[in-house]
Amino acid sequence: VQLVESGGGLVQPGGSLRLSCVASGFTFSSYAMSWYRQAPGKERELVATITSAGRSTRYADSMKGRFAISRDNDKNTVYLQMNSLKHEDTAVYYCNADSGWWRYWGQGTQVTVSS
Repeated sequence: VQLVESGGGLVQPGGSLRLSCVASGFTFSSYAMSWYRQAPGKERELVATITSAGRSTRYADSMKGRFAISRDNDKNTVYLQMNSLKHEDTAVYYCNADSGWWRYWGQGTQVTVSS
């Protein structure tokens, strides 16, 4: 099983980034997918979740209207479009797969928002 995140980097406040997570080794379309993040000295927190078929999404309150999660089950990939980025969005962003029975994590991708 592998979840490989990419797309992180350094961006100025107000900028945008698109994260990707490519999955392999399990039946991607059977798993709800989520993005979490962890800032230095803080606990890991949920950013957004999308159901297995992509029909429903859920966001943490601070991300609503700025972030958008999506998935392509043909490409085994989940995305996180992040707009209007703020300093406080700086964190390592992790991809998570959850079937209700099994959970898998990626290694994370660093997002730094700084001028």
